Amino acid sequence: MTAAFAAVVGGLLALGTFLLLRRDLVKVVLGLAVVTQAANVFLISMGGVEPATHDSVPVLASHGGEVPETADPVVQALVLTAIVISFGTTALALALTYRAYEENGTMNVQEWQ
Repeated sequence: MTAAFAAVVGGLLALGTFLLLRRDLVKVVLGLAVVTQAANVFLISMGGVEPATHDSVPVLASHGGEVPETADPVVQALVLTAIVISFGTTALALALTYRAYEENGTMNVQEWQ
C-alpha cells in the first residue's frame, strides 16, 4: 500500500509541476491546486493505520470482541483544514486570474505588458 501512495503522490506532484510551468494562467492555478492535493495525500499516507487496543479507543472500551484498526484523527483534521484553506486559495487565485484577463486581454503570461 505504501508503494501505491508513493506512486499517487509522485504522479500528482509531476502533474502539478507540469501545469505550474505552463503559460496559461488558469493551468498554473490548477497546477497549484494539484500540488496542494498531492501534499494532502502525502500527509494522509504518513498518518498511517495502526492496530488499536481497548485502551486507545474509548468508545470500544466497554464492548468485548475484536477492536478494529484506527487511523490518527489529528492527521485527518489537519488535512481537512488544508483542503478548506486550499479551496479558498484556489477561489482567490481564480478571481485574480479573471481580473488579470480583464486587464491584459489574454491568459498567456508571456504576452502581458
